[in-house]
Amino acid sequence: MEAPWAQTPQDVLDVLGAHASGLSADEASTRLETTGPNRLPAPPRDPWWRRLVAHLDDVLIVVLLVSAAVKAVMREWIDASVILAVAIINTAIGVIQQGRAERALDAIRGMLSVRAHALRDGAWTDVDAETLVPGDVVRLRPGDRVPADARLLDAVNLQVEESALTGESVAAAKDPAPVSVAANVGDRRCMVFSGTLVVAGAGSAVVVATGTNTEIGRIQTMMSEAESVETPLARTLNRFGRRLVVLILALAAVMTLFGWLVHGMTGGALASAAIGFAVAAIPEGLPALVTITLALGVQQLARRRAIIRHMAAVETLGSVSTICSDKTGTLTQNEMTVRVVRTLDREYSVDGVGYAPVGLITLDGHPAGAAADLLALGEAMALCNDAHLVERDGGWHLVGEPTEGAVLVLGRKSGVDGEGWRRLAEIPFESATKYMATLVQDPAGARHVLVKGAIDAIAARCTDQRAADGLEPYDPDFWDAEVAALGGQGLRVLAAARADADPAMDSLEAEGPRNLTFLGIVGIVDPPRPEAIDAIAEARAAGIAVTMITGDHVGTAVSIAQEMGIVTGDEAPALTGVELEAMDDGRLREVVRDVHVYARTSPEHKLRIVRALQAHGEVVAMTGDGVNDAPALTQADVGVAMGIKGTEATKEAADVVLADDNFTTIEQAVAEGRRIYDNIRKAVLFLLPTNGAQSLVIIAAVLLGQTLPLEPTQVLWINMVTSVTLSLPLASEPREPGAMERPPRDPSAPLLTPAFLRRILLVSVLIGGTTWAVFAFEQSHGVALPGAQAAAVTMLALGQLAYLFSCRFLDRSSLTLDVLRGNSALWWSALALIALQLVFLYVPALQVLFGVAPIGVREWALTSVLALVIFLVVEAIKALDRRRERPSGQLID
Repeated sequence: MEAPWAQTPQDVLDVLGAHASGLSADEASTRLETTGPNRLPAPPRDPWWRRLVAHLDDVLIVVLLVSAAVKAVMREWIDASVILAVAIINTAIGVIQQGRAERALDAIRGMLSVRAHALRDGAWTDVDAETLVPGDVVRLRPGDRVPADARLLDAVNLQVEESALTGESVAAAKDPAPVSVAANVGDRRCMVFSGTLVVAGAGSAVVVATGTNTEIGRIQTMMSEAESVETPLARTLNRFGRRLVVLILALAAVMTLFGWLVHGMTGGALASAAIGFAVAAIPEGLPALVTITLALGVQQLARRRAIIRHMAAVETLGSVSTICSDKTGTLTQNEMTVRVVRTLDREYSVDGVGYAPVGLITLDGHPAGAAADLLALGEAMALCNDAHLVERDGGWHLVGEPTEGAVLVLGRKSGVDGEGWRRLAEIPFESATKYMATLVQDPAGARHVLVKGAIDAIAARCTDQRAADGLEPYDPDFWDAEVAALGGQGLRVLAAARADADPAMDSLEAEGPRNLTFLGIVGIVDPPRPEAIDAIAEARAAGIAVTMITGDHVGTAVSIAQEMGIVTGDEAPALTGVELEAMDDGRLREVVRDVHVYARTSPEHKLRIVRALQAHGEVVAMTGDGVNDAPALTQADVGVAMGIKGTEATKEAADVVLADDNFTTIEQAVAEGRRIYDNIRKAVLFLLPTNGAQSLVIIAAVLLGQTLPLEPTQVLWINMVTSVTLSLPLASEPREPGAMERPPRDPSAPLLTPAFLRRILLVSVLIGGTTWAVFAFEQSHGVALPGAQAAAVTMLALGQLAYLFSCRFLDRSSLTLDVLRGNSALWWSALALIALQLVFLYVPALQVLFGVAPIGVREWALTSVLALVIFLVVEAIKALDRRRERPSGQLID
C-alpha cells in the first residue's frame, strides 16, 4: 500500500480490510494464496558448466590455452601441463568468486524471522513467519526479530535496532503517530521493518508488506540487479592481450610467407620456425605472474587488517578515484563523547575521546577544577544513568546505551565516581517522555531528584535555573540559542536538572518530577578517528575524492565532514535523501562529483550515487556495514565491508573486509593497490623485451635465410628459467616513491606509455641484437652450432638479468646503490638463474636434451660485458625519456 507511515493506524487498517482484533485463520489462508509466502525467493542459478564456459571467454585464458596447445604440439608435455594448470586455476577462481553474490542473498534471507506472534481468531498465536499476510496484527517484544514490514498500532517505550537498514548505531525509538509522506526509512518512526530487532519496550502492528515487497526484499532485488563491474586491470589486460595476439599472428604469417617465397624454405622448417616464434612471442608467464603479484598483495593487506575476498580487487584499489564512506565507526570512533558542557555562566571544553574516563575539563584553556556548576551537572548526568564502564583487555568498554556512556564518562572526568550514593527510586527513559529521573541519597544522607533527557522535556519541568549567585527564573530564549549553537556544530544535546527532596521521600510520582532547577546542557558527538583525518588528507593529496554517505542528520554529517577535511566552506552543500528523491538520474550525474556529503540516505540513494559516479568514469570504492549497503557494495568497483559491525550479508557482497572498521586501512589498501599495479607494469616491461628479443632473433634468421640461433627447446628453456626466477622478484618490489602523490590512473588507459613502448622495442632490439652478435661471433671463430647456440642462450639469460635491475625503477635511474637494496628476492633469483644456467650448460643429459655444448671463459666474459653494456644503454634510454617528458608521458590507447 502507499505510504502507510503517513496514515493513521485506523486508515491503514481500513485500506487493508483488517481490524485491530486481527484476521481469522480462514481469511489469512485466503490472503496467503494471493500474496504468496512471506519469504525471499532464491534466484535462479546457472549450472557449473555454464559458469565455466563464461569464464573461459577471457583473452588471457585463451592465450594460456593457445600456449599450452603449441607446447603440446611440440610434445613438451611438462610445460603444456603447467600452463594448462595455470589456466584452470584462473578459471576456477573466477567461478568460485561468482558465488559470493549468491551467498550474500542467502545471508539476507537468513535474517528473516522464523516465528511470529500474530492475532488470529481473536487470540495471540505463535505462527510460522512465512504465513503472515498484509492485514495480520503482530505483537512485538524485546528480543523479537520483526517478521514483516508493519505499521504500528500502539507502542510502549518501543525501541528497534535498525542499523542494518539505516546505518544508525543508536536504536530507533518508535511512536504510532504518522510522519511525513516524504520521510526516509530512518525517519519512519511509526513503522517497523522485516529483519530488524526489538531491543526494548513492546507494541503491536499491522503487517503492510511481506516477502519481496518489504524493505529488505527490495534490497535483495537491487542486489540481484546490481551490475558486476569489470576491474580496470581486467579491462587493460584484455585489451593488451587481444592486440598482442593479433600482432603475433600477423608477424608469424609475414615471416612464414617471406621464408617460403623468398628463401624457398620447406614446410617443416617453416613450421618449426613459426612454432618457435609463437612460443618465444607469447608471454605465457604473464598471467601467472599477475596472479602471484595479486596473491602477494592479498597477504600484505591481510597483515594490515584488510581481508581480500576477491583477488582482482587488490589492483582495482590502486585505481580508485572516489571513496564513498559510511560515517559511524569508519570515519568516527563509534564511541559517543561529550565535547562541550554549557552552564548558565560558563562553557567548558572536554578533552579525551571514547569511554576511557581520562581527560581534562577546561575553561578558557585552563583546568576547570572542582567548579560547583560543573560538579552539579556531572552528578546529574552520572547518577541518573543505567550504563556502567568495564576495564578489560587494556581498554574501557561500555555496558549500556552510547549516549548514557558519554555522560557517565563526563561525570567521572568531573570527579563524580558514585561512591556513597544510593539510588532509591527511578523513572526509566521512555520515547514518549524523553527523560529519565532518579531519586538518590548522597553520602551525607540528603536526598535529591536528578533528571536528564531531551532539552524540551527537561525545560518543561523547570521553574528556575542555577546561576553563579543563586537561582533565577528559567530563561528559554537563552537556552534555545545555546542548543541551536551546539546543534550547528553537529553535536547532540542533552540537558540535566535537579531538585532537593524531602528526607522522607522514597518514591517518584508516575507523572514525573516538577519544579526542577535547570543545570545546563552538554554537546555530544561521535568523534572522528584522528588517524582517519590524516588518511583523508593523504587520499586527497593522491587525487582521490572522499565522500561521506550516512543515515545521520545533515547537520551532524556536515560538521564531521568539515572537521575531517572532507569538505571546506566553499564546496557544494550536502544533499539529503529527500533532495535526492527529487532528482532524476541526469541531474544527479551533473552534481555528484561536486557533492561530498549525503545525509539521511536509503539503499536506493547509495546505489544511485555509485552509478552516477561510475557514469563519469570514476572508479568507486564503497564502504558499508548494514544490509542496506549491500546493493551499493555489489555495484561499486570495490565493495568494502566492516569486519566488526558489518552484517554477514554485507561481508559476502564485499570485495574487501576491514578487520578494524578503520578508514585508514582503506587508504593503506589503495596505496598497496598502486604498488601492485606498478609491479605488474614492471613485470610487463621486463617480460615483453624478453619475448621480443627471442622473437626478433628467430624472425631475423628466417628473413635472412640463415640457421636459427635458437631452437624451440632452447627458447622454452630460457622462457622457463626467466619466468621461474627473474620475473618473480618484481612481484615483491616495494612501493615507488611518490605513489600516493600522483592522481589515480585512468582505468581506460592502456598498460604502457609511449616511453615504455619505445623502451620495450629498443631493449628487444638490444638484447636480440647482442644475442645474434654473440652467435655470429662464435660461428665466425669456428665454434660448432651447439656451442654457438649455448653462448646465445647465455647471452639472453645474462642480458635479461641485467635488464631486470633496470626494471626495478619505472622512471628513476637505476644507477644508484638503491638498486641493490630493498628486495632480497632479487639476489636469490639471480643466484637461481646462474645455477640453472650452469646446469643447462654442463650437465651432459641436458646438453643432449637441448642440443648445446659447454662454453668457456671467453664466452662468459663476452656475455657478461655485453650484459653490463645492455644495463648502461637501457639507463641512457630512461634518462632520455626523463628529459623528454616528466612524468612518463601521456598514455596511448
